[in-house]
Amino acid sequence: MPKNKHRKFAEINAFPNVIQPEYRFPVPDHHLKGKWNQRFFFNDNPIVLEIGCGKGEYTIGLAKAFPQYNFIGIDIKGNRLWTGAKEAMEQALANVGFLRIQAEHLNGFFDHDEVSGIWVTFPDPQPNKPKVKKRLTSERFLKIYSNFLKPDGPIFLKTDNRNFYDFTLDVIRERKHNLKLATNDLYGKPEGVDPLVLSIKTYYESIFLEKGDKICFLEFSLRNP
Repeated sequence: MPKNKHRKFAEINAFPNVIQPEYRFPVPDHHLKGKWNQRFFFNDNPIVLEIGCGKGEYTIGLAKAFPQYNFIGIDIKGNRLWTGAKEAMEQALANVGFLRIQAEHLNGFFDHDEVSGIWVTFPDPQPNKPKVKKRLTSERFLKIYSNFLKPDGPIFLKTDNRNFYDFTLDVIRERKHNLKLATNDLYGKPEGVDPLVLSIKTYYESIFLEKGDKICFLEFSLRNP
């Protein structure tokens, strides 16, 4: 392991804004499940997740723009989370936390109606057909989210991958979820897009835009059972 990465792993273990549970299978319910407001953020503000947050640029950008919300960035890559967690501490952002887990284990960490919204920013498109279930907007993952996302809680997707965007649209339509906004060219100034969505960019998003790639964007909520 490179020395720099080893150092980051050692440091992140001591970061108070990072939760790194020890893995056991099946994953047991974490002690913060249902208690993030009381035991982590120490307030009653709504909780929003960024799933696959990478270095946490979007998590931090949202936290700064909406201090009345709590934000949790989720990723399995500890060296990436280190960047966001360190910046959040340096900026004294008390409404930011990071959780180092794989997304399929989210049910062990969040309780019914505990989450008010979800962002999925530039996820791995998992292009191979056998990996469809691993896509973070597949029906498999939407069922996981439904266990802790409040009714009508928004799910936002940003992606540079048109196939992933079209796949998600198909899932929404086939399962009769509630589509609120869809564009395959976010920076083409489509109607109804909040300017904030344009103002916060991830590391990868900036690279895609420099290359001239189109950014796709979706906002939807899950169909009520």
